[in-house]
Amino acid sequence: MKQTQYSEVAEHYLKMPHAARGMAVGLFGGSFNPPHAGHALVVEIALRRLKLDRLWWMVTPGNPLKNANELRPLAERIRLSETFAGDPRIVVTAFEASHHVRYTADTLALVKQRNPGVDFVWIMGADSLRDFHRWERWRRIALTFPIAVMDRPGSTLSFLSSVMAKTFDYARIDEKDASLLARMKPPAWTFIHGPRSSLSSTALRARGS
Repeated sequence: MKQTQYSEVAEHYLKMPHAARGMAVGLFGGSFNPPHAGHALVVEIALRRLKLDRLWWMVTPGNPLKNANELRPLAERIRLSETFAGDPRIVVTAFEASHHVRYTADTLALVKQRNPGVDFVWIMGADSLRDFHRWERWRRIALTFPIAVMDRPGSTLSFLSSVMAKTFDYARIDEKDASLLARMKPPAWTFIHGPRSSLSSTALRARGS
């Protein structure tokens, strides 16, 4: 294995998962530092409401907007994520590490290039929507794949007030049509309401979990 800094990570996690033409695939990325039942709830809702064939649970090397000093080893975050990936449609992956991509815009461009004929949808929590305009090339992200924003406690109104929501207001679809989102041409996005978990990785770290 060439990625010596990730020598404890099994090689298959560092390869981009396979997706067949015609599939609808959700992309759910994050630090997962640590992963928790709230993440699993988002995934379960996304699989059901978006009618996905697969969901890539993408454990990132790190988040440029977060403190790297608090980041657990990648191998540990992958292992913990696997404990929540009970559905056979979920694929835990850390391919971003081996491709040396740091920003979501670069990840999505790479995924699109490598997977012609596959319909992808980017999945993120409403808490991320609030600061989405701070992400590197955030408009490019919205123009690469459709986006499903999942409700999070305290962030329900962010889809009305965020810069991203206002900028791409014309591209928002009703959540009753969420099952069609992956097949739509971007920009297209929706806000999906549903059960919410109060768990957060930040709070779990503070408790030493």
